[in-house]
Order: sequence, then structure tokens, then C-alpha cells
Amino acid sequence: MSSTQNQSEVVVIYDGECDFCKECVRWVQKRATITALPFQTADLACFGVSYERCSKEVVVIIDGKVSGGASAVASLLATTGHKVLGNSLKLTGPIARKGYSWVASHRESWVIRLATGILKRL
Repeated sequence: MSSTQNQSEVVVIYDGECDFCKECVRWVQKRATITALPFQTADLACFGVSYERCSKEVVVIIDGKVSGGASAVASLLATTGHKVLGNSLKLTGPIARKGYSWVASHRESWVIRLATGILKRL
């Protein structure tokens, strides 16, 4: 969906070149109405986020509130009806942020490639 189309209340700005990111977004789209935009082609200024930030973490905007990284993932989980899982992720705080950072820096690892393959089947 391009940024010129009507946008839903939930906007996800993600890495459009990352297979894991694309599969995560596809999984969310099956469960919730979102506007998904690859940061590489999105008009980031209209959302008040930088290219640098979006190149490091997924950014989610829900009703104008911007969150990134593990917090964004937690919000998306809640949006898809997985509120307990989303809240659990929020409660883990530093652990969730560390886990998100590990995934972001190991997207080519066998673990993340395996997770990508599993997501493709969901």
C-alpha cells in the first residue's frame, strides 16, 4: 500500500529488504488492518520519523503514537488480538529490547531464517 492511499490507524514502517521483516508484516496483515510501508520508499517525514531510526528498528504508529523496536512489536501483537503476549513483552522491558536487538543484528542467522520459513507457513 503506498503512502498516498487512505491509511489505517495502524502504520508499520519496516525494512522492505529483510525477508524476516516482510514475513512478520504479512503475518500481521492477515490478522489486523494496517498500513505497511517499507522505510526505503516511505515518506518518513510525514510520520515524523527519520531514515536512520527506521533503518535500525521497526516503527509502529498507532493513533499518532510512535513506538519502535520491541515496544512496536508488543503493540502489534496486541493489535492482532495477542494482548497477553504483547503485554508480556512490554513487561519484560530490557529483556525484550535485548531480544529485539539480537534478532535485528542476526537476520541472516539460521535461527532467523528458520523463523522466516515458519512464518511463511502461518
